[in-house]
Amino acid sequence: MRQNSVRKEGARRRAPHASDHGWDESKGEGSSESPGEGPSAGPREGRGEGSRKASREGRGRSAKASKGGGEPPEGSARHRRGARGGARPPRRKRRVLRWSATILSVLILGTAGAGYLYYQHLNGNLETDDLNLGEHRAPEPTPNAAGQTPLNILLIGSDARDSKANQKLGGAKDTFGSPPLADVQMLLHVSADRSNMSVVSMPRDTLLQIPKCTDPDDGKVYPETGPKYMTNESLGRGGPGCTVATWEKLTNIHIDHFMMVDFAGVVSMADAIGGVPVCVDKNIHSRTREGKGSGLKLKKGTTEIQGEQALQWLRTRYGFEGGTDISRAKAQHMYMNALVRKLRENTGLTSPNQLRKLAEEATNALTVDDGLGSPKKLYDLGNELKKVSPSRTTMTTMPFDYAGARVVPKPGDAEQLFRLVRDDVPLDGKGKKKKAKEKVSDDPAAADGEIAVQVQNGTRSTTEPPVSGRASTVAQLLVGKGFKKATPDSSAALAEEKTVVRYPSADLEGDAQRVAKSLGLPLSAAKKSTDVSGVTLIVGADWREGDAPPKAKKKDDSTPESADALSGSDKKACMKVDPNFTW
Repeated sequence: MRQNSVRKEGARRRAPHASDHGWDESKGEGSSESPGEGPSAGPREGRGEGSRKASREGRGRSAKASKGGGEPPEGSARHRRGARGGARPPRRKRRVLRWSATILSVLILGTAGAGYLYYQHLNGNLETDDLNLGEHRAPEPTPNAAGQTPLNILLIGSDARDSKANQKLGGAKDTFGSPPLADVQMLLHVSADRSNMSVVSMPRDTLLQIPKCTDPDDGKVYPETGPKYMTNESLGRGGPGCTVATWEKLTNIHIDHFMMVDFAGVVSMADAIGGVPVCVDKNIHSRTREGKGSGLKLKKGTTEIQGEQALQWLRTRYGFEGGTDISRAKAQHMYMNALVRKLRENTGLTSPNQLRKLAEEATNALTVDDGLGSPKKLYDLGNELKKVSPSRTTMTTMPFDYAGARVVPKPGDAEQLFRLVRDDVPLDGKGKKKKAKEKVSDDPAAADGEIAVQVQNGTRSTTEPPVSGRASTVAQLLVGKGFKKATPDSSAALAEEKTVVRYPSADLEGDAQRVAKSLGLPLSAAKKSTDVSGVTLIVGADWREGDAPPKAKKKDDSTPESADALSGSDKKACMKVDPNFTW
């Protein structure tokens, strides 16, 4: 599984690196003990389950030691982290919430540049988890002419109320101790050249198919679901890696990292930042006769919110026009835009103590994949995100249709948005991706009759079932063209938007291009992938019938109107308030 190095991805000009500020990688990856001593010494990448557990135990001890002796108050961040020193608690006991604190954490470490002062201490605060718990990985993007690749980070949040502190903030006593739900999911896409950034939110009520996931802690296998499961249930099926697997299955976008955070982290970091400006077009009080609502109470106009009030804004559903999760996502977009602008301008971040507090709260609140599992890596990621200006940042919501009280991906529009992200096309329409010149392989192709081709059925899509027997039909078509070793794969149908020929190594590139050319496909349809063991033709959803793939049409690279795009530079955006929730 690839873990991208953000320092190597697409920097036109070298950004400041953590090591420039005195971080020593050899002294920062373990506990507070000397390098090479203790259970947590050594790098995090590639460790097995035994060493992973030992590392977590070591981090729990070192974090406690670095913060001083004594038992911390119940419910505090320190109290929560201290619980990690022994056996790992069940995932349903994890406290994670909003993307706002997640993105805040990243930008703080990059913008403030203070995380390195407490490297070993902050390193002990972070908790890591597996990136993908499914069996399928979306193919990695092809580097651009400069060798740069996009960066995709899934931001995950949950409404789990599994501690007294989070229960107090979140309410709903009947949900105490229940499996966590990924009620907030946002994909953060940074372009390969770091010129623009896109955010795609998925409504928590989206009905889809959750793939088979295996919990890495106890080995429990969660089988693939039917097509009508709410996406927020993915988090409780082995952990955040199952939510990542669900996104990759639906979108076929390769996800490099994930980040998630808890209720208390939103409050503490919003306090530390000193307030974020938000706007409502009327006085608002989010409350109902049944006692529901976030409790948010604001006057008309712009208000600087922080602490618990910031959490209320991010949780508000009853009060904004529409009263749905869609309205809540829009409010979160506005908050995120204002937050990014404030951090880039360093407004209110003038005190070293403020910066230290932000770094402390950020690392205490975060759970990340191993690829981001140190303050140094978060610092480098922050530098990557800083390259994009708010004017080139675009917030969107996955286009959807209602299915009763739930939603489903909108046919055509949802896939269009996912394709734009996959193809690294800016959602603000301000840049066009240059068409890459097709390169003929240096590896000569074997004779057609000697090329072994496995044919897979990839005609399933988000809106249509697979075409039965399609792999066998196309395999016979290839045999008729002289590829006598073409055979169908009888395994379950895949979901592939366009027909593609994949090959595992450079010595088969020529053969793959020859298969593509014989079918009238462009040479670019031959793609290298470690997911296959030989030349593999995947018949996509674009070729559901007929003896030849359809000719490529000119792509429409415009962002669908149904994505409700919002520019990061829009300072005039204001949430519309439901008249029933004014005061």
